[in-house]
Amino acid sequence: SENPSVTLFREYLRIDTVHPKPDYDAAVQFLERVGTDLGLACQKVEVCQGRVVLVLTWQGTNPRLRSILLNSHTDVVPVFEEHWTYPPFEAVKDSQGNIYARGAQDMKCVSIQYLEAIRRLKTEGKSFARTIHLTFVPDEEVGGHKGMEMFVKCPEFKALNVGFAMDEGLASPSDTFSVFYGERSPWWIKVKCMGSPGHGSRFISNTAAEKMHKVINSFLAFRESEKQRLKSDSSLTLGDVTSLNMTMLEGGVSFNVVPSEMAASFDIRIPPTVDLKAFEEQVTTWCRDAGEGVTCEFHQKCMDQHITSTEESDPWWKAFSGVCRDMNLQLKLEIFPAATDSRYIRAVRHPAIGFSPMNRTPVLLHDHNEFLNEQVFLRGIEIYARLLTALASVPPLPTEG
Repeated sequence: SENPSVTLFREYLRIDTVHPKPDYDAAVQFLERVGTDLGLACQKVEVCQGRVVLVLTWQGTNPRLRSILLNSHTDVVPVFEEHWTYPPFEAVKDSQGNIYARGAQDMKCVSIQYLEAIRRLKTEGKSFARTIHLTFVPDEEVGGHKGMEMFVKCPEFKALNVGFAMDEGLASPSDTFSVFYGERSPWWIKVKCMGSPGHGSRFISNTAAEKMHKVINSFLAFRESEKQRLKSDSSLTLGDVTSLNMTMLEGGVSFNVVPSEMAASFDIRIPPTVDLKAFEEQVTTWCRDAGEGVTCEFHQKCMDQHITSTEESDPWWKAFSGVCRDMNLQLKLEIFPAATDSRYIRAVRHPAIGFSPMNRTPVLLHDHNEFLNEQVFLRGIEIYARLLTALASVPPLPTEG
């Protein structure tokens, strides 16, 4: 008696695509099977060894028009099974219709909702002027460096002729639906402090630890100021401020040896409103003020700050927001607080919206007992069907002749 869309969703959730060894082959085979069943054209693009992007295509009646891109990633983050009520890859559904599995929210739900929305539209005999592409990409959860970041540079991506893209968003515990039109820039910085070594019984001058103390104080003082700014202004969301966390601390060889080197790593997420060059100068000043022999290196430094228009004059946003108004969906526009593959799509100048239609749902991505209710999941299919109808029917733009 289970809805076939829910059954398909649970089948996908049972494919173990968890890092560090995701079973990408099984995921691609499953999705290719579904796409073939729907009559979609299939293309597999190996962006690097062992990393394949699957592209499913519903051809439009006017292929000269720019296409609609529906992106989702196939990988999921690790689990700590001892903290889960149900096994995280069995997709157990409880008596309330909650489906428990890693990837239930992030983001295998969206992948199946895309496909089932297309199934519904094709069953209704619909066709559209614009082509709809679905891309299923690997490695988003580890930065997308062997996934979407490489794919947008491929000729196969350029051939998709993208006009507008949708990608993942977040669940919303309230009645509203979160819509993300931009992202914070992720910076991963490692600060190294060199100093005088010696015996642990002496008051040695110019130690690495003293310099590291100054570095940490500067970084964490800024963290506290941003934390208070968010707390004191109810109009701000997490995506509107710069978050900073020290995530690793290294150094030392023995209790009685003062180390000559220490290192601290920081995860910083910077909103598009911040001048990145000025912020980099601030980081440089913090390091310089700590003393000689203090250097910083970037392990990730995203400098792109493109955002997607949410003006009613924009034809893509007008189509998206119009559907939401017609369906009485309350939208909350935000900057995404973390990072998704949307940043790579925006970086090559394509508008992209992050949207996962999950309201009245606790935010559980990367958390224990991740779940999604089947009714919320099914409503999402209806929402996507309406959105695709509007987006794929956007009239030819001036740039399209």
